[in-house]
Amino acid sequence: MRTRNNQETSSIYEVFSDMALLMLAAFIFLLAMILLVSKMQGGGESELSKAEIARLESALAKSNARNIELIEEMNTLAGADSSAQMDKVLAAAGFSGKGRKDFELMVQGLRALPGKDLHLVIDATGSMHGVTSFLIPVLRVIAIRSGKHLSAVSWYADLKTNTFTGTMGEMFDRLMQEAPFVGGEETIGHAFDTITKNSPIPGAYLLIGDEAPTDTVHFHAISSPVFTLPLGSSDTSTRVAFQKIADVSGGRMLELKFR
Repeated sequence: MRTRNNQETSSIYEVFSDMALLMLAAFIFLLAMILLVSKMQGGGESELSKAEIARLESALAKSNARNIELIEEMNTLAGADSSAQMDKVLAAAGFSGKGRKDFELMVQGLRALPGKDLHLVIDATGSMHGVTSFLIPVLRVIAIRSGKHLSAVSWYADLKTNTFTGTMGEMFDRLMQEAPFVGGEETIGHAFDTITKNSPIPGAYLLIGDEAPTDTVHFHAISSPVFTLPLGSSDTSTRVAFQKIADVSGGRMLELKFR
């Protein structure tokens, strides 16, 4: 991994840091309880036995051990390179063999993107609902391995769109919570009309969807190349449409095959 202090990368460890903070809070609470009970016993104000003190001390020791274990797990994850991270994510998503090679080729294409910023534009219609469970982990790896700053994430569906900014974790969390993943109109043209008017121009856009646009894409209004990733390679119309969007905008169509 290129930088351990990068804000984008750090979002991967949020769950570990939250657990560590909870364990630290438990450790402090138990320590305070022991000190309080000891003080009360010393003043003859408590009926708790020495056995109770011993129980609290044992719980404190276990809490401290688990806290240390969590910190070591975070350090191990932070020290792992992006290849090791990707292996874990791809294995969980069921990628292997040729699918792994296709993923690597796609990442190489992302690294060739112009500029430093990447804006994800994601289909949030009903047809995409089935892939959401594995989409976010893979998107995290794509963002990290691309070497680009993920500046924004937008969704589109049925003439509606919304754009999120912030850390990678915040943007993906809001995508899962607020994007509808219902409806049947892939209004990609409307989405780019809205995005280009209301959001800063990135180095490139990455459009991810499984169906062709149902409206007109106004290419003259798009100032950055659009790299496209069609999901569902058997859908010829989607591939043709995504290839055209990439070609006309100066981008490139990427492929990720599921084996």
